[in-house]
Amino acid sequence: MKNWIRKFMTGRYGLDQLSNAMFISSIAIILGSILLKSTALNTAGIIILMLGYLRMFSRNTSARYRENQKFLGLFGNIRRKAAGYKETAKNRSKYKYFKCPGCGQKLRVPRGKGRVNINCPKCRHTFIRKT
Repeated sequence: MKNWIRKFMTGRYGLDQLSNAMFISSIAIILGSILLKSTALNTAGIIILMLGYLRMFSRNTSARYRENQKFLGLFGNIRRKAAGYKETAKNRSKYKYFKCPGCGQKLRVPRGKGRVNINCPKCRHTFIRKT
């Protein structure tokens, strides 16, 4: 059985991040359609699921790779921003965060130091804030 699957998948694209996102979103949409009793949502979830399988079994690997790279480029920024917000929330008790008035760079300063002179490492703008 294992050899048959290995032979079948030879030359096919397989799973990637876009396929995984399609599978997860289709399951979420199908579950939502069950809760809302919506046939349109159910149909959309099944179509997304079928497209995910078509991508996985496709032999046109270069096109699937380009699609995945576009997906990663689009959602990689969102993922990085979410990780930054998570890190900021985690360190709120130790640090205070400011934006540089000159360039908008996010700067981190230790809490409880009173009024401090902050130098932006990016644009060299200097400003005073209370921590």
